[in-house]
Amino acid sequence: MMLQDIKSHLRPFEPFRLTTSAGETYDIRSPDLIMVGVGSVIIGIPPKPDDDFFERTVRISLFHVVKIEPLSTPGKGNGPAMT
Repeated sequence: MMLQDIKSHLRPFEPFRLTTSAGETYDIRSPDLIMVGVGSVIIGIPPKPDDDFFERTVRISLFHVVKIEPLSTPGKGNGPAMT
């Protein structure tokens, strides 16, 4: 995934889901909970889905981001996908 692909989802911001090559999904519900760098993205994981502050963070290489999609319905996200 390219840096510009992720940045384009931040302005104007609309919630989205980020999927990794390992099948993990992260729901980005606030622009305050994501930082995009040259080669990676840092995602803040809130204690509750609707919180806009983080409890912990994860760093993901842009190489492992395989899909970004609009988040139209509330979902679990913010951790490994449950299968």
